[in-house]
Amino acid sequence: MTIREWIDRRFPWTEFIERHVTQYPTPRNLNYWWNFGSLAGLFLMVQILTGVWLTMYYKPDTELAFDSVQYIVRNVHYGWLIRSLHAVAPTGFFLAVYLHVARSLYYGSYKAPRELVWWIGIAIYLSLMTEAFMGYLLPWGQMSYWGATVVTNFFSAVPFIGPDLVVWLRGDFAIGNPTLGRFFSLHTTLIPIAVIGGLVAMHLIALHRVGSGNPAGIDLDKKGAAVIPFAPYCITRDLWFNALFFTLFLYIVFFQPDLFLEPINYEPADPLVTPHDIVPEWYFLPFYAILRSIPWKRGGVAAMFGSVLILAFLPYLDRSPVSSARYRPVKRVLTWLFFLDVLLLGYIGLQPPGSMPLIGIAATSGYFLYFLILPLIPAFEKVRPLPREDEI
Repeated sequence: MTIREWIDRRFPWTEFIERHVTQYPTPRNLNYWWNFGSLAGLFLMVQILTGVWLTMYYKPDTELAFDSVQYIVRNVHYGWLIRSLHAVAPTGFFLAVYLHVARSLYYGSYKAPRELVWWIGIAIYLSLMTEAFMGYLLPWGQMSYWGATVVTNFFSAVPFIGPDLVVWLRGDFAIGNPTLGRFFSLHTTLIPIAVIGGLVAMHLIALHRVGSGNPAGIDLDKKGAAVIPFAPYCITRDLWFNALFFTLFLYIVFFQPDLFLEPINYEPADPLVTPHDIVPEWYFLPFYAILRSIPWKRGGVAAMFGSVLILAFLPYLDRSPVSSARYRPVKRVLTWLFFLDVLLLGYIGLQPPGSMPLIGIAATSGYFLYFLILPLIPAFEKVRPLPREDEI
């Protein structure tokens, strides 16, 4: 009896691998837009592995945190490399996630029977935002400190319990040792392992239950000619694509590690000196622009959180029986305009406060207008004929 046979008699390892990896039925017409999911998983692994290594040297104390990061970079063998990998990886991670979401919006991957896959994906994204925010405080630089001060202050807009909620989040009346300690604990243990890890597992389980979508937006027979085994076809393409993207990532790590980092964050946190501009990371800029476009604090905070939560209603807002925008000319144009609007919001968020107020209001209105128009499209849109399964 071989080792594999001995294990299979006690644990269905081979059956699991064949069902969910090697023989998993995959639409043969998938394009490269379907590779960003595996790319996001790759960056998640980079973040977890480098994060575990950094915790061996990092000191979650306001008197020691900044110096411990400098010690890792300057004195620990290859500490500069691990620190750069961990600092740059969120850029690749969020880029892959945003492109993954954009593909889902364009091809209608949120429609039945994949609503639960979509909702779990939104929960993963919210968890990633929380993880990135808490991790941003840990270097204890100027931008880290004041960014955390501003973001935690958002919760004061919650009616009735807002001020108490801010104190609970910070662990004190101001950002300090209690805040750093709890953010470090949540950032390194609960959120990445229990929350994000569990949600990713649920996301994959739900996806494999209903099957992957495809550019045509039609459900395929899992045993038909239009599907192929995941291995070696899709695995080979995933490996090639991820290697190509990872090469660009390593170029930034080795030659421009500070490209996405704020220079002011190389100064220790000083509660008595407020930076001239408090700018979040690039992947938060569209939501930051939505927040600033509304002068009323509670309205701005509600719009900022609502801009993410409204995505959960997409399976019910999009009432068309056709999923893919390939065959829906109106939705295709509207979705591309939505993507351009998000890019515009990101540009506005990068500008000094108050520099583009009217454009910010218009871009914010355009963001939410997309979701309001979506239910009305089927009434006048003339969709193109869908291909048959044997034509894919």
